[in-house]
Formats: sequence, C-alpha cells, structure tokens
Amino acid sequence: QVQFVESGGGLVQPGGSLRLSCAASGSIVSIYAVDWYRQASGKQRERVARATNSGITNYADSVKGRFTISRDNAKDTVYLQMNSLKPDDTAVYYCHATTAGFSWGQGTQVTVSS
Repeated sequence: QVQFVESGGGLVQPGGSLRLSCAASGSIVSIYAVDWYRQASGKQRERVARATNSGITNYADSVKGRFTISRDNAKDTVYLQMNSLKPDDTAVYYCHATTAGFSWGQGTQVTVSS
C-alpha cells in the first residue's frame, strides 16, 4: 500500500505562490505516475498535474504555465510549485499514485483570497 501525507497549504493572496509537498509511505521509484488532484467545495475532484517515472509531465489547462510538478524518487516525495495563484485555485489538494493499494490522504487546504 502507498499512502501520502500532503503539506504546505495555507492562505495566500491572489498572485502569490505556495509549494506543496507530498511524502509517500513507501518507495515511489517504480510507480508509473504520481498526480496532484484538487477538490473545491461543491465540485468534483480533478487532476491538475501528473509526473511519470520517465520524466513526462502534464497539466490541466487551468494551471498550465503556473504550476510545476516534480518528484524526488530518492526522498519518496512529490512537489507542486504553484505560482500566480488565483481565487479559483482554492481547494483541498491531494496526491495520487497509479499503483494498486493506493488510498487517499487527508489533503492540504489551499485558500487564495485577499
């Protein structure tokens, strides 16, 4: 089983930045893809970024050019650098892994507001 502990969320003004971290309970080196998802209040959970173990990344159109996902396989940690934050980015952010036995963590709340 792989579980993640997300951290780094908080309250930030529009235009600000945050860096989210996601520490895995085990090795992620062999996991094909790790993702960041988010879920805003009253909305479905959506994937915002993916990083594969071959170095490929992709992003939702809504965050492209502003967010950067990275994975440190040596530290079993995934990061999400978020720049130029907007109020629409307000959500709980979660890590996800394409592996059997994955279970969702608690997530980390990001609130973008002046």
